[in-house]
Amino acid sequence: MKERVLLDAGVVTRCRRRVHLEHDPAMRDQPLAPVDLGIEQRIADAAEHRQAVAKWLSRVLGADWTEIPRGGAESREELTLAAMRAGTRYISTAQLPTDEIGGRRGVVDLLVRTDDGYVPVLVVRHKITDPGSGARVSPIDRPELAAARTDPTRKVRAQPRDQLRLAHAVRLLQACEMGATEHVGGVIGVEADVVLWHDLEVPNWPGGRTALTEYEVRFADRLAVASAAAAQDEPLALPSRITECKGCPWWPTCEARLREASDVSLVVRGEDAVALRDMGVSTVEQLAAVPLDSAEQLPLTGVRNTDAILLAKAWLRNLPLVRRVRELTVPRADVEVDVDMESYADAGAYLWGCWLSGVDIGEEPGYQAFVSWEPLPSDDEARSFAEFWTWFGSVRRRAYERGLSFRAYCYNELAENRWMLASAERFAGKPGVPSVAEVREFIDSAEWVDLFASVREQFLCPNGKGLKVIAPSAGFGWRDAEASGENSMRWYRDAVGLCGDAPVLSQRDRILRYNEDDVRATWTIRRWMTSEAAHRIPYAADL
Repeated sequence: MKERVLLDAGVVTRCRRRVHLEHDPAMRDQPLAPVDLGIEQRIADAAEHRQAVAKWLSRVLGADWTEIPRGGAESREELTLAAMRAGTRYISTAQLPTDEIGGRRGVVDLLVRTDDGYVPVLVVRHKITDPGSGARVSPIDRPELAAARTDPTRKVRAQPRDQLRLAHAVRLLQACEMGATEHVGGVIGVEADVVLWHDLEVPNWPGGRTALTEYEVRFADRLAVASAAAAQDEPLALPSRITECKGCPWWPTCEARLREASDVSLVVRGEDAVALRDMGVSTVEQLAAVPLDSAEQLPLTGVRNTDAILLAKAWLRNLPLVRRVRELTVPRADVEVDVDMESYADAGAYLWGCWLSGVDIGEEPGYQAFVSWEPLPSDDEARSFAEFWTWFGSVRRRAYERGLSFRAYCYNELAENRWMLASAERFAGKPGVPSVAEVREFIDSAEWVDLFASVREQFLCPNGKGLKVIAPSAGFGWRDAEASGENSMRWYRDAVGLCGDAPVLSQRDRILRYNEDDVRATWTIRRWMTSEAAHRIPYAADL
């Protein structure tokens, strides 16, 4: 008997090979990698956020609100359908009736009744709008389409996954004949202050597609992949390394296959690997054998053509780094400060860590931490940011007064720039907080150096360019064996008692030690790159 395949909304943004493996009966006993702790924490945070929003809305909406209780999926489907047929205005944690014909199943955080049916609303733990104009929103205490207005102060933040999940819910509602005529859906974000409404039939996707048409194409593809796997037919999706592999429980299975085949995706990922296979270059060895003077013939977009060939050569020799240039350079100064920020998802930046080095200017050298242990979001974040900026400005001023040059360094400026600008905007007018213009002037100056950019421009890195990957080549190691940005978020929850438990003070020490190691790592990389030791790294032209 052919196995029935039912898919939830998550498949449309999931790796095709993962969809295959999840539905292949031969893979049921295959050992999986442990769930990444960071991903596990984000899932838990999202669930906690949904529960908190549901609890608040239940108090505000009162008798118009009903929540489908926990239980088996079939009984929850029946209760949801009964609530819709009864015309209940708001239905929380709805288990929509399975669409046997379409192969769909799914849960929706909130169903809202309109004049002619129901529309879905998601509750997510990420930002859904940015400053701007044009977003269609309704007040959080009136989560309904009739209350929606265009907001002149908000614009929609691109979150394609939200729209695809809403499209899935719309199709499920249509299948049970409970959907509204207007194909729209709402989203309540991490700030839980408004409902953002998406029109799923607006052609605002690449190529003039709508969210619904994009969803239909993706879902049909994933359903075909899953159905072939369930029937143990010829697989429609083969392993290929992509960004998602890093946190996938099936990665050990795929990695073994890819390494056995020396697959070209171990060096170049995504569409570039597909393009290379299409032209007959399917292994790392074949890519490494391409003459450099023929590199322009490679149909690559995610990496320079010559770099792809050199990366393949380096991978085959198990080299973690290869120099692009004979002489490495990094902008240096008399007085230097390494900066690393710690944030908790979109809730805020709670720690600014610095490492002061160079010529003595009367400030204590070494590690300085400007931190708030008030659970985010909190106005105390403004205090710690202001203290960081005041100290930072004092170091710059003292250097100038002594006729000394000054530079500050980070590793991948996107995160630090984002939170410096966001903090200046959010806490404008508070004591010690700089203006947005002042922050922007600094980050646009030659005094702000992104070491990640220096590494990217001067090294080829077969295993990635992350700080934890590059620093060991410079001789640096973290004191904490579990040091990672994802784990630091888990430590932060314990450190501030985010779940209502007593704060764990030892976790605060752990975070500070981790942050100190991060700034010491960038300091070490910079000194190493400007030393003779770095010349022991093989030069690309010599491979």
